[in-house]
Amino acid sequence: MPFRMGPIELFVILAIVLVLFGVGRIGRIGGELGKGIRAFRLGIKDEEKDNGLDGDSTQASANSENSEL
Repeated sequence: MPFRMGPIELFVILAIVLVLFGVGRIGRIGGELGKGIRAFRLGIKDEEKDNGLDGDSTQASANSENSEL
């Protein structure tokens, strides 16, 4: 039988998490998670730029290859 969570179950889980961690700590955890995601995205963009994989240069090289044929 599949496990389904309704709004009441989600509310109970949220209440338990609030009691265990507190509002301030959850806010800090959310902020750190956001900073981590932002850093990850910037790292991916920087790596693509270093490898020359950004969309404009890839499209330009594909066009130049097609014109040589």
